[in-house]
Amino acid sequence: MTLTEKILVAHTEKGTVSPGEFINIRVDLVLANDITAPIAIREFQKIGLERVFDPKKIVMVPDHFTPSKDIASAEQVKLMRDFAREQGITYFEVGRVGIEHVLLPEQGLVLPGDVVIGADSHTCTYGALGAFATGMGSTDIAAAMATGDIWMKVPPTIKLVYYGSLGEWVMGKDLILHTIGDIGVDGALYSAMEFSGEAIDSLSIDGRFTMANMAVEAGAKAGIFRVDNRTQLYIKPRAKRPYRVYEPDNEAGYARVIEYDVATIEPQVALPHSPANAKPVSQVGDIGIDQVVIGSCTNGRVEDLQVAAQLLKGRKVHARVRCIIIPGSQEVYLDALTRGLIEVFVKAGAAVSTPTCGPCLGGHMGVLAAGERCVSTTNRNFVGRMGHPESEVYLASPAVAAASAILGKIAHPEEVLG
Repeated sequence: MTLTEKILVAHTEKGTVSPGEFINIRVDLVLANDITAPIAIREFQKIGLERVFDPKKIVMVPDHFTPSKDIASAEQVKLMRDFAREQGITYFEVGRVGIEHVLLPEQGLVLPGDVVIGADSHTCTYGALGAFATGMGSTDIAAAMATGDIWMKVPPTIKLVYYGSLGEWVMGKDLILHTIGDIGVDGALYSAMEFSGEAIDSLSIDGRFTMANMAVEAGAKAGIFRVDNRTQLYIKPRAKRPYRVYEPDNEAGYARVIEYDVATIEPQVALPHSPANAKPVSQVGDIGIDQVVIGSCTNGRVEDLQVAAQLLKGRKVHARVRCIIIPGSQEVYLDALTRGLIEVFVKAGAAVSTPTCGPCLGGHMGVLAAGERCVSTTNRNFVGRMGHPESEVYLASPAVAAASAILGKIAHPEEVLG
């Protein structure tokens, strides 16, 4: 069996599973946020149960519109807060909150070998830690809160092998954009993407989170990495319960095996209006911009902010550009503060926000007007994703985003360094 199949079968009463098979699976963690939790809560209440199956295995994170931007969002959060307190569910509030997919791994709530479901499509982020994690609808989440298990079809696995050494300024974001550009937004439809190879072995945990996060942009059910020493170093100080590491069998059957020589990959940019519309930054051309966003569940971690600060230090954001930087959690914010990164950003003329999803989904803290262009480290650039349907979003790494903020146009970091 593949890594995904090994984890899934361990959460059933079966001895083996195979792609296409429908199974019931016990879950280790159920997640919902301020957009999706209220729907799940109302559906749970319709079931007629007084208590959730296990409050220790349910987490609610208000991160999309928080701090609450208006009355409607405040009401959504209040419904979550009241339900969480009533049930004893793990709940994070402003001042302790973070973007859910940054926060949960930090807090040791997601561990290798887990099955995690979340009412958010980017729940697949946790595959970076060797967990099977996938997004589901709010009604599925309501049922899971009641029963502690889910019903699903076993996905086939696509093995992606990245060999060679990463070039200067090439990050996990560039690898996943290049991959999606190659296979398309449906290239891994309802499949598990298993990332491997020597380039992956040398990739940081932050880079792996980025790649797993965007597996869903290729249509995948999940993105997953094997657990190695880097994973263990990240997990061990955070884990508050036992966990189990699984390995794929040597004779595991894969639907496809795709190989990439990363030495040929340069920093990427996904042009509007699809993550698959990816090109090397050198082929993008002269495109002026109005805004840069550095953050999100894709690239809001310390490594991402360090790369941005490396370019912004001693330089200024272009006079025509609004640069918004959003640490992914309170821990990331504090780490950036003690490292002096926040000072670098403020002196460069960037705005630094409290942790929030904010502009990624056109929520707040950076919504675009008609005709405006934004370079963003987020994960989607669909029509109207970040605001007006006549605005444009260009997806890139923190390195390309920071360079673009300085030059006022989409730029390679080397253009800043001369």
